[in-house]
Amino acid sequence: MALLLRRALSSRTLFSLRDQRHFRTLSHLPKLLSSEIAREAPRGDHCPTDRLGFHFFVGNRRGLAKGRKSKDEDDSDTVRAVPDMGPMKETAQSQMDAAIVALARELSKLRTGRASVGMLDHIIVETSGVKLPLNRVAVVSVIDAQTLSVTPYDPNALKSIEQAIVSSPLGINPTPDGQRLIAPIPPLTKENMQAMCKLVTKSAEDVKQSIRRARQKALDSIKKAASSLPKDDIKRLEKEIEEITKRFIKTADGMCKAKEKEISGS
Repeated sequence: MALLLRRALSSRTLFSLRDQRHFRTLSHLPKLLSSEIAREAPRGDHCPTDRLGFHFFVGNRRGLAKGRKSKDEDDSDTVRAVPDMGPMKETAQSQMDAAIVALARELSKLRTGRASVGMLDHIIVETSGVKLPLNRVAVVSVIDAQTLSVTPYDPNALKSIEQAIVSSPLGINPTPDGQRLIAPIPPLTKENMQAMCKLVTKSAEDVKQSIRRARQKALDSIKKAASSLPKDDIKRLEKEIEEITKRFIKTADGMCKAKEKEISGS
């Protein structure tokens, strides 16, 4: 066998390897060596290259190459779908915004000793068989700190508006003045102030509960998608939801404190 190798790698074989055609690819080398060994092998030796392991070597190289290709293809075909967390935060923020708007509407209904344009908005007026909020049928303006002016769009609705204001729990008794109503705002008693402040506190608690419910819904949605998200992204999203919640609760507290101050200082 050693003699066959020496003859195969003789000067004639090396000279043939100098031809640039044999360097196009390494796959020509086993073929060339096989032909040279076969030429120098004794007659009757039908497969001398098998004894040298060339076929095993070439076959294994091809198999390894195919295995690497299949593994790469499998990796490239695997794509993890990452859910979009944007709508979760937007939904939570929208729900918290709605809670703040509702709080502002409730606080505007509470009467203080000072005249304000929005304090009559919640009063319902029935005119021409239709029930509408007062701010839809009349223009309300402030004459001074203790007096409101109510001017209806339709002068024929003046009487209906007057009756609606008198029937409200605000304790306001307007008087006609041409085509408008003059509504003096009576000062609040101590008992009325305390009752109003309790209503403010209750409104504050209600809106905080609404904000916390929106937060919990967002956190539950994040937990459901946790299997498709890295832990760092989950922590970041939870932190953002908590920050949004704190910001809205702080806004609600500020609105209620301002209302209590307005009631107490009237």
